[in-house]
Amino acid sequence: MKGSTLERVEFRILISHGAAMIFDRLIPVPSIPRRAFLRLSARSLSDRLFVIRMISALLAFVLGLNMLVAPARAQGVSLLRDADIEHGLRELASPVLRAAGLNPSSTRLLVVDSASLNAFVIDHTAIFLNYGLILRTTKPEMLQAVIAHEAAHIANGHIGRRGQNIRNAGTAAGLGTALAVLAGALGGGEAAIGVAAGTQSSALRSFLSHTRAEEASADRSAITYLRRAGINPRGMIELHGLFAGQEVLSRRNQDPYMRSHPLTRDRIRAAEAVVATLPEDPGKDPDAAYWLARVQGKLSAFKRAPKWTKRRLRSETYADVKLMRGAIADFRNNKLNAALKQMRDLRRLRPNDPFYAELEGQILYENRRWEEANAAYARAAKLAPKDALILAGLGRTQLSAGNPKTALATLERARLRDFRNHRLLRDMSLAYAQTGQNGMASVVTAERYALRGRLNDAGTHAKRALGLLPEGSPPWRRAQDVFLAYERSEKRKKK
Repeated sequence: MKGSTLERVEFRILISHGAAMIFDRLIPVPSIPRRAFLRLSARSLSDRLFVIRMISALLAFVLGLNMLVAPARAQGVSLLRDADIEHGLRELASPVLRAAGLNPSSTRLLVVDSASLNAFVIDHTAIFLNYGLILRTTKPEMLQAVIAHEAAHIANGHIGRRGQNIRNAGTAAGLGTALAVLAGALGGGEAAIGVAAGTQSSALRSFLSHTRAEEASADRSAITYLRRAGINPRGMIELHGLFAGQEVLSRRNQDPYMRSHPLTRDRIRAAEAVVATLPEDPGKDPDAAYWLARVQGKLSAFKRAPKWTKRRLRSETYADVKLMRGAIADFRNNKLNAALKQMRDLRRLRPNDPFYAELEGQILYENRRWEEANAAYARAAKLAPKDALILAGLGRTQLSAGNPKTALATLERARLRDFRNHRLLRDMSLAYAQTGQNGMASVVTAERYALRGRLNDAGTHAKRALGLLPEGSPPWRRAQDVFLAYERSEKRKKK
């Protein structure tokens, strides 16, 4: 291994948990400057036996940390937030959503950190897609069929018949509770179910489960939307093919999509019959193929091993996607110079692409090159001034560079556009604390825990915020919203 052994091990652990794509960070980045850190490491780790002991201790610590983190993760559904991926999904979804009568700018496409095949909705504002399902689709029409089907559940009013958790999902506390219940209902563990909702297990098993009639209705509507959008609806049939044979498996072995979306042979035959009566194939959309390749390319580059990515670069059709995937693989292998060279080539190829500028900023940030990272994020924000995730990244670099007031203004702009980003909320709490606004730091921390479905922790910080903030003020009311959700959870557990 080249470079500092300790830093390399830490880097690999961070990447294995997805830190580079604004996933959860389990181990904080050291505050020691990179060069000083390398000098200290070279001196203190010169003894090979000491190196081995240090690595063993670090691995033991991480394994123990995973033991502690695992129950918390079972309490909710973790989201993978990435500006480029969400933009690509929005490009694929927009014609479908417009055909369904939904507003593409107010219906988000969010990626769930799960390799299983599933998609779901919990309110009228977002469609959730497991990254495993995104990577398994082989054509854009298949993924657009998933989106059309879930959009149909929204447009047909199926969401309105769910529970209070869904009606409350427009707040951090409501969304966190709903996602926690979903995790339990689709196999996240009995503990997660009980903590999140405290209701009868039979009711939880039906949470977000659609009836066969609703599924048939959603299929028919989805095919209509696809045709109206000029998309080949045969993608629906190919999508069903992913789940062939699942019905004969036990519920434990079925993909979650099967448990929440009953898929019968009759339903497949009905969809085939409808598609057979339609006019001839409208043809493929080259833009849709590009955006699917870009979304899948970035997801797989971060979620699969760098060696896997490198082996498949030759088969990549699009030059910019190939460079992006190669840069991420080199970044994850701690080959910073190689990664940055590909990012420079990428910038020359697509100079006005804000998401590639954001990726360059991400790579520089993770390597503690704050000024360069700040410049890259600023360029991305200039190109996409309304993208909440890019603004969140810019605020994060400003905070790391020691500018908490500037960072706070940027982070507040990002939060106004998207409250679902729990890492943004963590950065905001640090910025508020560093600027002496402890009440605001507490309410934002409470919302961050609520978003994770950790209502006990959320309640503690919300109570503290209520004592620090002016009563009746908007932040005070946000803290009260979280505290009330905590109290409802406690009452349910006592029943």
